[in-house]
Amino acid sequence: MNSIIEYFQTIDVQFVESTAKLLLLGALVTLKITLVAVSCGVLIGLFVGIAELSNYKLLRFPAKVYVDIIRGTPLLVQIFIIYFALPSILGTRIEPYIAAVVACSINSGAYVAEIFRAGIQSIDKGQFEAGRSLGLTWSQTMSKIVIPQAFRRTIPQLGNEFIAMLKDSSLVSVIGFEELTRKGQLIIAATYRSFEIWTAVAIIYLIMTLTISQFVAYLEKKYNADTRRK
Repeated sequence: MNSIIEYFQTIDVQFVESTAKLLLLGALVTLKITLVAVSCGVLIGLFVGIAELSNYKLLRFPAKVYVDIIRGTPLLVQIFIIYFALPSILGTRIEPYIAAVVACSINSGAYVAEIFRAGIQSIDKGQFEAGRSLGLTWSQTMSKIVIPQAFRRTIPQLGNEFIAMLKDSSLVSVIGFEELTRKGQLIIAATYRSFEIWTAVAIIYLIMTLTISQFVAYLEKKYNADTRRK
């Protein structure tokens, strides 16, 4: 306990305050790339998740392969492939921001696909039959009845995916993209004050993840209350 107290007593608060603006700018970039990546991941995951449940092997097999490959390989390796390996095939350089967004979106899409797949499978089959009995097509039944219910049920999992991607986005610092972790590295390279900076970076990540967790809990409670009223 004493070592922990001594740890925080040695932190130069004034120095951290002087670098706070740069770190907060990095935090905003981290939030931006996470929001873009997870938004794209939700779109990818929705279609892939539905394809995994398809009766057509031409849709189901590629979707399954995509999910297995992406979930079975590290995000860091995927970033390296897109930023370093892909340009050698395309013959053109890929900007760090584009590489970061593409890699994180593809990675998020695979995990979101499994979330949606499980969510859709949790809906009672009677819901499908009810839609068809009303004269709705398969796509109308999915879009108007099944997916809205599945989405409400998957809010906690989607929130967890957002938080996981928020933390995993720190990996894009290896390609020079200046999000929160990279900002911390640059400040440390100039000042050699790793102790204060990494502590500040950790606290900022903690604040962001706790805030998002509370927001997700609020959404879950709100949707559950709306469902009960109906």
